[in-house]
Amino acid sequence: MTETEHGDPTLYRTPADAIAAPPEKLAYIVGFDRTEQHPDALFTVDTDPESPTYGQVLSLVEVSGTGDELHHFGWNACSSALAHACHEHPERRYLLAPGLRSSRLHVFDTQPDPTRPTLLKTIEAKELADRAGYSRPHTLHCGPDGVFLSCLGGAGGADGPGGVALLDHDTFEVRRAWETDRGPQHLAYDVWWHLNHNVAITSEWGTPSMIENGVDAELLLGRRYGHALHFWELDSGRHLQRLDLGDQHQMVLELRPAHDPQATWGFVGVVVDVTDLSASVWLWHRDGDEFTIRKVITIPAEAADSDRLPPVIRPFGAVPPLITDINLSVDDRWLYISAWGTGELIQYDVSDPFHPRRTASVRLGGIAGRVPHPRAPEVPLTGGPQMVEISRDGRRLYLTNSLYGSWDDQFYPDGVEPWLVKLDADTAHGGLSVDERFFPHGEEFCGRRVHQTRLQGGDASSDSYCHPSDSRS
Repeated sequence: MTETEHGDPTLYRTPADAIAAPPEKLAYIVGFDRTEQHPDALFTVDTDPESPTYGQVLSLVEVSGTGDELHHFGWNACSSALAHACHEHPERRYLLAPGLRSSRLHVFDTQPDPTRPTLLKTIEAKELADRAGYSRPHTLHCGPDGVFLSCLGGAGGADGPGGVALLDHDTFEVRRAWETDRGPQHLAYDVWWHLNHNVAITSEWGTPSMIENGVDAELLLGRRYGHALHFWELDSGRHLQRLDLGDQHQMVLELRPAHDPQATWGFVGVVVDVTDLSASVWLWHRDGDEFTIRKVITIPAEAADSDRLPPVIRPFGAVPPLITDINLSVDDRWLYISAWGTGELIQYDVSDPFHPRRTASVRLGGIAGRVPHPRAPEVPLTGGPQMVEISRDGRRLYLTNSLYGSWDDQFYPDGVEPWLVKLDADTAHGGLSVDERFFPHGEEFCGRRVHQTRLQGGDASSDSYCHPSDSRS
């Protein structure tokens, strides 16, 4: 299928096409009301540096109820639509935003005015439970044959097993559970794939009761949170292989497979090692007929005055990095790591993915540091770099600071005031700098905490590509 046939220039045949496309002029951010008194919302922010409203919130649209906790969200269609003729007229138009607490799914239409999306429809929790057997939807990715929605719980909020629901691209109706043979998998978190190799990967966090009220110290020290990856046959949903990272490595979260469709490797972040409070990044790769995994990055905990620490970590006298997100640039060269605990966003050169090289970092917020933004040096920041999104050309990063309401409250008990920060990246040699002009924060988000960002035209974690950048066919 060519661009002429599908009609949407934001569906890219190769990673190189995505990188070369015009830069984003808008960012979409979901925000939630921790008090559950007001509806959660989708915000639109101006990212065009030539615009008089650059860095400002242009609009918000609220969902129809309260208590959703909008978390991760994504597009109805992306470049993976070019893998098969599964769409008659694929179009990156609708943003699908699950409520992690409510199990409702909200569909926003970004047309006809992309600066002012509208709420198109809401899919109730009962449909997800009845048709797929799941609840607590977490992560959403647009695949070639449907929208994949990973869920933490079973029907009606049951404590697992979690898994993946398959949604219709066009009607957004829940079709069924994706898995046909679950094997040993019980915990869920993220889902992604090596599209051209018919391989899917899922990761593990915990069931609803394990995350609902914050980190459970007994479960953590008992090593009962997720610590494995699962590999599947993508088209059939059949479990193929489980890779255990070792149960000291608790909470195996964000999956970032290589964008090169010929590659069979990727990175996954681990929140904490319970033996020393460090965090880590691991590389999976195919070795013969199976996959293997190795630790390639370790970030140690940082000593801190106990008086500056929240009760949950005060006995340790140290701040764990808490890797809560990672992101890989579209050219597969730069890996970014969010250390939400210490308040650090770290850049690695992963030209050789087996041997990452640390090149730069920026500090913002942090449990002990509360490092301010340079535009407001007198205001200590709460939270830390959490979700990180990268522009398709790799030159701009967007950071938000909320993890999950109850977990925010444990690690930042004074509260988490929302902020969205933009960093400029040196994509030739490495390096990061804070854009002082771009800093929507506080009341600009109308009392909501902000979690994830999606960029107009796609971003580094939105798309899977069907053809390599050097393809001529």
